[in-house]
Amino acid sequence: MAAPKKAVAPKRAAKTSAPPKAVARKTSASGTPAKATVTKTSASSAPAKATTRKPTPAKKPAPAKKAAPAAVTPAKATPAKAASAKAAPAKAPPAKITPAKPPRNESHTALVRRARRINRELGEVYPYAHPELDFENPFQLVVATVLSAQTTDLRVNQTTPALFGKYPTPEDLAAANPEEVEEILRPTGFFRAKTKSVIGLSKALRDDFGGEVPGRLEDLVKLPGVGRKTAFVVLGNAFGRPGITVDTHFQRLVRRWQWTDATEPDKIETAIGGLFPKSEWTMLSHHVIFHGRRICHARKPACGACPIAPLCPAYGEGETDPEKAQKLLKYEKGGFPGQRLNPPQSYLDAGGIPAPPLGATIPSAPAPGASAPGAPAPAPASAGPAPGSPARETG
Repeated sequence: MAAPKKAVAPKRAAKTSAPPKAVARKTSASGTPAKATVTKTSASSAPAKATTRKPTPAKKPAPAKKAAPAAVTPAKATPAKAASAKAAPAKAPPAKITPAKPPRNESHTALVRRARRINRELGEVYPYAHPELDFENPFQLVVATVLSAQTTDLRVNQTTPALFGKYPTPEDLAAANPEEVEEILRPTGFFRAKTKSVIGLSKALRDDFGGEVPGRLEDLVKLPGVGRKTAFVVLGNAFGRPGITVDTHFQRLVRRWQWTDATEPDKIETAIGGLFPKSEWTMLSHHVIFHGRRICHARKPACGACPIAPLCPAYGEGETDPEKAQKLLKYEKGGFPGQRLNPPQSYLDAGGIPAPPLGATIPSAPAPGASAPGAPAPAPASAGPAPGSPARETG
């Protein structure tokens, strides 16, 4: 009996185990679906996991929201930068126009081009440039030019009306009493030496040239007190013959512009004459002298108000702030009277103000925000120049 029980036991075990095996086989047979089921389950769990991960993306936007203000902050800072960038041009122009100095090995051709370009620019700035001595004939011009040494053209122009009113011709001045002439010329300084010169040249004109001013350089330089500079002023402005006037302003500017490093007037004249056609010499002199008197001053150039700053190798030697530089301008550029009592009409049309007679009221420059330069404002009467007036600068 024990045997059957043992046999039954295995059968039951087999039956009992068979179904699981069969199920296992069915399961394995349908393993793919089962796996698919599992896969589906895993896939279904993936969304669950994804569902659990959704908070993570939700948390990620949170930093993004925190980063958003950071992104907004630069956006807000950008206008500030833009504003500073817009404000920069007001202070930046001098930095932008700072030109590089010409190379040491600048060729002669490059120098000629640079010099002629500067002259063209000056011609546009000062189309009304002219000799700043009042005269009606060559005799008056040669005498006025001799008197302009060591003083301003303004002072000469204020003095010569009395001189020419009393001695209108070379013959009259040649026969004049030196003491009377000295008294008239006293305001110009060095009046004794100047009296001797103008009486001497008047005698030479009377005795050697028939009372007429010669129109040749070699004759002019023979007159007492007349050098090459004076001769070229007379030739260029009374006779229309080209000449370069190498005065203190001309010497200073051509050296600043590195047109030449010469210091002697005759060498400067030769060097600059080689850069320009002869037909341009006279107006070149006027352009350079006008610029030297109005903007490119000896002690403190108004670099910030200079129209040729981009072309100037010496930019920065003077005041570069535009507002401060504007206050340094002289004559019509600064709203002050000019040097001539009877200037050309072109100068008046450009806003120039005639100089007052000797001892008369000196019009002052208009205050900031007032009427445009060219409209004189009253100032206290004074025999001397007003503060900041052009008469304070020699030449």
